[in-house]
Amino acid sequence: MPLRTIATFAIAIVLGLIAVVAINFYIGSSKKAQVAQVQSGVGSPVVVAAAPITRGVVIQPQLLKVVNYPAGSVPQGAFTTVSQLTSGSKDQQRIALRDLGPDEPVLATRVTAPGAKLSMATELDPGMQAVTLRSSDTAGVAGFVFPNDRVDLLLSRSAAPRPGSQAQPLPLTQIIAENVKVVGIDQSDDSEQNKPNVVKTITVEVTPEQAQAITLAQTMGTVSLSLRHVEDTAPVNRMVTTAASFGFFSSPAPVEHHAAGPTGPTVRVTRGADTSVVQLSAR
Repeated sequence: MPLRTIATFAIAIVLGLIAVVAINFYIGSSKKAQVAQVQSGVGSPVVVAAAPITRGVVIQPQLLKVVNYPAGSVPQGAFTTVSQLTSGSKDQQRIALRDLGPDEPVLATRVTAPGAKLSMATELDPGMQAVTLRSSDTAGVAGFVFPNDRVDLLLSRSAAPRPGSQAQPLPLTQIIAENVKVVGIDQSDDSEQNKPNVVKTITVEVTPEQAQAITLAQTMGTVSLSLRHVEDTAPVNRMVTTAASFGFFSSPAPVEHHAAGPTGPTVRVTRGADTSVVQLSAR
């Protein structure tokens, strides 16, 4: 092999080693700088879980620790001191609303207010209400609806004809509430469960106006759920689908016609085997 080729390979190998060393040095320096920043107290303090915290557990100081987050990276609703979560008497304790993993930030949305009990009322957004719907294997999307999912609520019913019209009623389906959050299935509001299960009732979080509409809708027809994709927040384009969408149109109800009775005397005329009735004019 020519000496020039060997020299070229040697130079390439040396340059590659230098690049690897430089990159490792840069990464190591960055990590050391971050560790030094945390240890020196530079940054913003954030309370995180020091150990796994199970939903329903009372927040205690030994379950928490404080770490420093880089400036501008503090999660919304974070606490800065352990005392903010644990100070106060026993009737002011906070309870975990969901499971928290080690080093996971403890946010205001993941614990109850001081002294509040672990209930669905503590998880509802201000101004919202919870309303429960009857469910089945079809109305409840075959048991694949879980707490925190988003659904549309549909009412299927028969549309009555206009007053005075002889048209037959035709079925229709309409949206009565869209993009609402499921807060419970049967008597459970645990968002960590993920096993499909056909349930008897589903509870959703809605506005007071939607709660009235849903309650009334259950007396008018069948209310079913349509499960949304986790990132789907788009409004529904078609609010009502009628039988006309499938080519069926309303027709007048059949009217029975009865033959008018005789208005005058009649005479039965027999000619051989044929018999006929001749009506005479009334005078």
